[in-house]
Amino acid sequence: MLEGKNVNLRVEEKEDVKLVAEWLNNPDYWGEYLPLIQQSRTELEKEYDANPPETKWFIIEKKDGSKIGSIGYFLTTGNLLEIGYSLIPSERGKGYCTEAAKILVDYMFLSKSVPRVQTHTDVRNVASQKVLEKTGFKKRG
Repeated sequence: MLEGKNVNLRVEEKEDVKLVAEWLNNPDYWGEYLPLIQQSRTELEKEYDANPPETKWFIIEKKDGSKIGSIGYFLTTGNLLEIGYSLIPSERGKGYCTEAAKILVDYMFLSKSVPRVQTHTDVRNVASQKVLEKTGFKKRG
C-alpha cells in the first residue's frame, strides 16, 4: 500500500472488479470529458487477468477506508508510462486526486526505470489540468 496524508493507494485486486465495474458503467464517474466505456464484470475480470506487468491500477482510499476512485499507469507507444485517474463525483475538488497523483508519480520514479511519466487530458478539463499542474506535470502541445 502506498500511503499519503489523506489517501492511500491500494493495488487493485480481483475482488475490486465488482466495484470498478459499477464505477466504469456510471457516466458520472467518467465525467463529461471522457467517453463512457460500458464493460461487464466478466469482461473486466478477463482484462484483469490479462493485464501486462507494465499496467497497474490502484484503488484510492480515504483514511477511513472508503473507496473513492482509481488511479493507475500503463505503457503507451514508445515505451512511455502514462497515468490515468478518476474519482467518484462526490469526492472531487477536495485535493484527493492531486495527492493520489503525487503518490503514484513518486512511486513510479522511485521504482521504475523511466525517463518521464506522461498523461493527457481534454483541453476543456480544467480540473484535471489543475491536478496535473499541482503534481508537477508540464503542459506540452
